Amino acid sequence: MINADQPLPDADVPTLGVEEEFLVVDDSGLPVPVAGEVVEAANRLGADLQPELTRVQVESNTPVCRTLREVRGHLLAARSTAAAAAMQAGARLLAVGVPLTGPMGQPFSDSDRYRRIGEGYGLLAAEHGVCGCHVHVAVPDRETAVQVCNHLRPWLPVLLALTANSPIHQGVDTGCASWRSVLNSRWPCSGAPPYFTSAEHYDAVLATMVDSGAVLDPAMVYWDVRPSDHLPTVEVRVSDVPATVDESILLAALVRALVGTALEAVRRGERGLPVTTEALRAAYWRAAHDGIEGDGVDLFGNRRVPAAHLVRGLLRHVRPALRRSGELHAVNALLTKVLQNGNGAVRQRRAFRQRGRIEDVVAVLTRDTGHDWLPETAA
Repeated sequence: MINADQPLPDADVPTLGVEEEFLVVDDSGLPVPVAGEVVEAANRLGADLQPELTRVQVESNTPVCRTLREVRGHLLAARSTAAAAAMQAGARLLAVGVPLTGPMGQPFSDSDRYRRIGEGYGLLAAEHGVCGCHVHVAVPDRETAVQVCNHLRPWLPVLLALTANSPIHQGVDTGCASWRSVLNSRWPCSGAPPYFTSAEHYDAVLATMVDSGAVLDPAMVYWDVRPSDHLPTVEVRVSDVPATVDESILLAALVRALVGTALEAVRRGERGLPVTTEALRAAYWRAAHDGIEGDGVDLFGNRRVPAAHLVRGLLRHVRPALRRSGELHAVNALLTKVLQNGNGAVRQRRAFRQRGRIEDVVAVLTRDTGHDWLPETAA
């Protein structure tokens, strides 16, 4: 439980920041291209909201934070203000991984860079009206960042399954808990990154991607974990935007604990497990398809197991880091609730299966986006 008595983390626990992306829709769930108006209204209300690639998306960013309590306060404030701004624009804000309905392509935001992406990638870019959650965790230097990324690679499918929140697209149940992950996989630089031996190796591969024209610039390296191109952080970007603030808090805590655990391993001279690309693809597919309700792939034991078993294994792996940050109790409580009640994908499907109406899914997502579904975890 996140409360006023939560202890401050040790001084060596890394700082973190969280980015959340949202869709702007009408009452039927149809995306509406008013993101510019929403950003302007939110900024007038004091929130630092940013446009995204398409005109149906907006993004919020927390400042650098030390505690979950700080992160939670900033996320709640950003969601509340952004939702109010969307209402001023005659729309509503949804924390959902993909558009529930509407045309395949969306109009691009008005910036030179986004226009270049639209011209260079066509429908692939126009269909990129998808929303994720990115967690930045501080690391001491770029070389360490690359080694930390190697340690995090086997855990990326587990984080994806835990936060899956995009089963409904184009008005149908896709059969996947995270359809966003499937759409993202089409980009030339996406999914789990290669296993890099050094920062020099990373930079050489990145240069090849840019020089070939496969990506326009380093910011288009959409790997699910990467050294930030402009901050001294590791950025984990595998997750759908979680439906609720509490689920985003759970994700942020687990990512920071994974990075902290990896930092300790790097200091001891330990290398990350060199999981093959093929094994990671299998684990990703299983995570995107089943989410938290089905099975996943244990990449350390090379076996298929229940996804809940993998999540509990992740918790065991990072328990010392969570004790150092003072977050073990909060994470235990939040994780137990998600495993018992389901995540965003589970709740979307429950709503959709009752009557097959997108409006019912919109109602559930509106509730989840606007306030916590776990009020007992509130400060």
